[in-house]
Amino acid sequence: MENIKIHYRFNMDNRQSEEFDILLDGQTLLLIDEPSPDSKGSTLEYPDWTKLNFHKCSNCPLSEETHPHCPAAVSVSRVIERFDNVFSYDELDLEVIRGARHLSQHTTAQRAISSLLGLLFATSGCPHTDFLKPMARFHLPLASEEETIFRAAGMYLLAQFYLQKDGKHGALELIGLTTIYENLHLINKMIAERIRSVAHSDSSVNAVVLLDMFTNLMPFVIEEHMDEIRHLFEAYL
Repeated sequence: MENIKIHYRFNMDNRQSEEFDILLDGQTLLLIDEPSPDSKGSTLEYPDWTKLNFHKCSNCPLSEETHPHCPAAVSVSRVIERFDNVFSYDELDLEVIRGARHLSQHTTAQRAISSLLGLLFATSGCPHTDFLKPMARFHLPLASEEETIFRAAGMYLLAQFYLQKDGKHGALELIGLTTIYENLHLINKMIAERIRSVAHSDSSVNAVVLLDMFTNLMPFVIEEHMDEIRHLFEAYL
């Protein structure tokens, strides 16, 4: 399958601009990202705060022998470095380009960065964020709480359909999705601690906190939200 390209451009009021080209493997949906060479032509090492055992998540199934660095931390490390002089409520114009689709919106730095971090986490190779790959494949920048719940529930229920097609047990209850988001909450919490240890501004930390607001809320509101949107499916019912 053809690789997926997503371009993020942050245009700030002080004329500063930051751009990120995200390349995803079309089959695995994993981030294709090689470290940049330094001026001497050698490969830069990942920063110390990305090491697996630094603020390691309590639910992490990885070992330092096979994964010396945390995949989720590595995926966002270059973003964190480039926004170290930007503050949460600094305003900017975000542009996201994917194929023929071009989104442009004036928003805050924390909200724009949060959108990018969510995409990177999902495609980082972390075993707990792998469940979000289908949402990354159909990435929706700056998604609202309602959109996120709808997309997450739809993704999970479609996964149950495929399980049943394969002769396995597929559950219509959303308990499994709740577990996924509980694990994501732990990851967000520890990634925020990693960033807080090195950041000089609050934009990246608060971007993770903002991302985690959806994650932490999901287990408590998803069943209620399903009832609220039931009327949209009258034609099926």
